[in-house]
This record gives sequence, structure tokens and C-alpha cells, in this order.
Amino acid sequence: MKGDNWIAGLQWLFFIFANSVIVPLTIGQAFQLSEDRIMTTLQLTFIVTGSACICQAFLGHRRAILEGQSGLWWGMILTTVSIAAAQNISLNELGGSLTVGILISAVVTLTVGIFGWGAALANLFKPGVMGVFMLLFGFQLIQIFLKGMLGIPMGNSPDDAKVNLGISFLSLVMMLLIIVVNITLPNKFSKYSLLAGIVAGWGAFELFLGQEETVPPTASFKLEFFMLGKPDLNIGIIMVAVLSGLLNLANTFGALKGTEDLYDSTTQKKQFDASLIVSGIFTGISGLFGLVPYAPFVSSIGFLKQSGIINRLPFIIGGSLFLIMGAIPPIAHFFSNIPLSVGSTVLFVAYLQLLLSSLKFFKKIKLNKRNVYRSSLPVFIAVVLMILPKSYFSGLPTFIQPFINNGLLVGITLALILENTINWDKIEEFN
Repeated sequence: MKGDNWIAGLQWLFFIFANSVIVPLTIGQAFQLSEDRIMTTLQLTFIVTGSACICQAFLGHRRAILEGQSGLWWGMILTTVSIAAAQNISLNELGGSLTVGILISAVVTLTVGIFGWGAALANLFKPGVMGVFMLLFGFQLIQIFLKGMLGIPMGNSPDDAKVNLGISFLSLVMMLLIIVVNITLPNKFSKYSLLAGIVAGWGAFELFLGQEETVPPTASFKLEFFMLGKPDLNIGIIMVAVLSGLLNLANTFGALKGTEDLYDSTTQKKQFDASLIVSGIFTGISGLFGLVPYAPFVSSIGFLKQSGIINRLPFIIGGSLFLIMGAIPPIAHFFSNIPLSVGSTVLFVAYLQLLLSSLKFFKKIKLNKRNVYRSSLPVFIAVVLMILPKSYFSGLPTFIQPFINNGLLVGITLALILENTINWDKIEEFN
């Protein structure tokens, strides 16, 4: 095996690591999980994510696309945690209801894949929908990463939470350096910017700010079912979770369609179906153990373009190494102590590429002053909902509040309705 494959595999390892490690840590913080449960979800994340990547490479879509814990699900869960207190929903009830919704979503995703409905559903996610999705997806995740960069707690932040100036300054310097490297250096050097950013940022954090012990050495792996909460039946939360599962299919369609030019091939029906079956299986595993559900990562498009590593072998090496890291507690514990601000900064820069992906989808549709509403309505309404205080909607029925409070879900739903009920391309400007 060539040395280049191992080097590329290591880069895949750190890309998978950067996209995965802060997810269970932030969820654990938001749900106030015990140290043992945080350590357990972290190790399971490593093992399950590595396994999911390998399964997609061999049995799923067979492309080098990260199969990881979905940013859409992650953002939805953290957003829901932030409104739970306002609705007098306990974290156990919230976690248990999310568990039920995730398991239902797993069955739905599996059903779509097994019965071959993936390609048909993909037709609903037209370029106009995907453009809106990519843009709003970026807005939601950038909010999460920015909180991490500023040292603000994840989830339901206390009212007295403040920006940590030391962490913020280091994050700003890191962000600028990674961007400058990407802009100024040739691709053979810039493709390692994320890896270099993690290593240098982690070292600088410990040098100037001290060690951040996310998980203490005494924490141990204790496998349990339903670590976010035993199954519960809050209808509003379950509805939002199931809707998130349906809209999460956009990740599969976006990742596969977005990599077609890199692989110089059109995605086949069997690839959609096989990918959905793998995602459905691992979403079911997530529901059982309290992990964030899985999907192909749209951000892989930016990584593939930046690194040029499109062969499956380095991807399989990276996934295998990540799995092994999770199976060896001392290694998992060592990497669990990466500062959240460092991981957030690296991902912040990586996800800025979503703007380019969004613009490419928008270029495929005809926009003018008479039909611009197809995109402007879902985008602007969603962004406003993202920033409005959650208390504004407290007068609405409780089952609808989790949906209305999630701008991303509202925006994608609006885009799906508008793009699939009106033929906007026939609406032309008057002469």
C-alpha cells in the first residue's frame, strides 16, 4: 500500500475526527449527562461513525463521503434543548421523545431505501430547494460553531453567559490563519489546513490558556440503552424529530448530487437506495444509544475539492483508524480533551464552503424580480425565526412550538412546498 494512501488516510481521519468529536461533547453538555455517559457516547461515536463510513464505502453509495452525525439533527437537538425549559419540558422527557422520533425516522429511512423510493424523493429536492437547504444549513451550524469559538456553553445557555475573551481571540487568530492558508498557498499545502489547524490550535490553547479537561480521567465506558432518556411521548417533539428525519434525506441527495462532477458520473438509483439503507441502520443504532443520527456529510464536497482525495481507500483507512481510536479507551480519552473552541473554529472555516455549494444550486434556477419569492420567502422567514426569542411563540399550541422555533425546518419545508407546487421557471419578467 502506497505511503500517499496512508497520509491521505490520516487526513481523512482528522476530518472525520473534527466533524465528530464535538458533537457528543456538546450534546452531553446540553443534556447535563454524567461524565461516564459523555465518555460512553464519545467512544460510541468514534466506533459507530468509523463503521458507518466503512459500510457506505463498501455497501452504500461507494464514494468517499463522510457518513457522520447529521448537522441537521445536531442543530435541531440543540435548538430543541434551548426551548425545552420555556415549555416546561424536562430533559428526560425531551431526550425520551427524541429517542422515539429518531427510531421512527430510522424505520422511515430504511423503508425508503428498501422499496427504492430514494430517487423519486430526490426529485422533490430540486435545485431551488437544495440552494435554500445549503444556505440555511450553513446559517444554523455557523451559529453553533460561533458559540463554541466565543466560549459560550452549548444548548440552553444561562442568561448570564458571557464571551470568553481569551478563547475568542485565539479562535479569531486560528480562523484567519486557516483562511489565509487556503487562499494563498497551493493546493498541495492548503489541503492540510484543517489538520494543521487542529494540531496548532490545540497546542496554542494549552500553551496560552491551559488544558481544557472536557472528560476527566476517571470517566469510563459503560454501555447503556437510551442515554438521553427512556422513550417518552411528547407529540410535538416526536413530530419535529420525524420531520427532521425526512428533511435529513436532503443530506443524502445533496452529498451524492454534489459529488457527481468530482466522480464524473451521475448518481444511480441503486446508490441512493443503498446509501439510505446504511443511513437508516445507523440512525436506528443512534436512537438506541442516544447518539445523533447519521447521514452523508454535504461538507465532504468542500473537503474533497480542497484535498483532491476522492479515492475510497484513504477514506476506508481513515474510517478504520477512527473506529480503532474509539475501541481503545486511552486514545479516545486523549482526543476527547480537544478544546471545543478549537474544533468549532476548524469546522467554522470548513462550513463556509456551504455558501459556494448554495450558490451553485441557485445558478441552476432562473431568478428574476417576479419569481424571486421562491427562494427569498423560505430564506428570510427561516433566518428571522432563527434569531427571534423562543418565548415569542409560547402562546401557540405546545405540539407546534418545536417546529416553529426551528428556522431551518420551517425554511426547508417552505422551499419544498413552493418549488413543487408552482412552476416558477414559467414566470418571466414583463418586457
